[in-house]
Amino acid sequence: MKTLVQCDFDGTITEEDTGFLLLDSFASDDWRRLLTEYREGRMSIGRFNTKAFATVKADRQTLLKFVRSKVKIRAGFHKLLACCRRKGFRFVIVSNGLVFYIEAILRDIGIDNIDILAAQTNFGPEGIEAKYIGPEGNQIQDGFKEVYTRLFLSRDYRVVYIGNGISDTSPAKQAHHIFATGELLAYCKQTNLDCTPFVDLSDVVRGLELLP
Repeated sequence: MKTLVQCDFDGTITEEDTGFLLLDSFASDDWRRLLTEYREGRMSIGRFNTKAFATVKADRQTLLKFVRSKVKIRAGFHKLLACCRRKGFRFVIVSNGLVFYIEAILRDIGIDNIDILAAQTNFGPEGIEAKYIGPEGNQIQDGFKEVYTRLFLSRDYRVVYIGNGISDTSPAKQAHHIFATGELLAYCKQTNLDCTPFVDLSDVVRGLELLP
């Protein structure tokens, strides 16, 4: 069976959520209220990011300079990519973050050949316009990660899921194997969903090595 590793970015490949770091420093104070609405299930993650990033008026270069000074990659990431290449597993980042900073962070560590599915952005005086685009070219406001998990499954992939957050719970439930940390790990424990915990990505590598 062909295998695809679907990996979250913020808080999974990075140690902290890059989007939240940006919003804390550049968004209006109202973004925390929007976050509460999302966490209480009253707003989709797509709508939350669209509304929150619309309040960010800084330009692209200012934001990238900030990101590069703050973001730390979780240990073991290069080992994870090497493991996937060696075993013939396809590796795809599917993130509720923004493509522009994900690409920049990865380029800075010498990686520019990974499939990245995340929010497309336009910068303007009215703030950042963030859009999530589905496999058919349509805009998606909710369930972005799940849509792609279902797509991969429909293409007969064995899906291995790596994540850390609330938005990872639904797509992870569809996957064949789950590697979890943070809020995703807590959810798996609460719901008796089988998963492998990880602290750094070398833990994930050890788990992947056991898969045929």
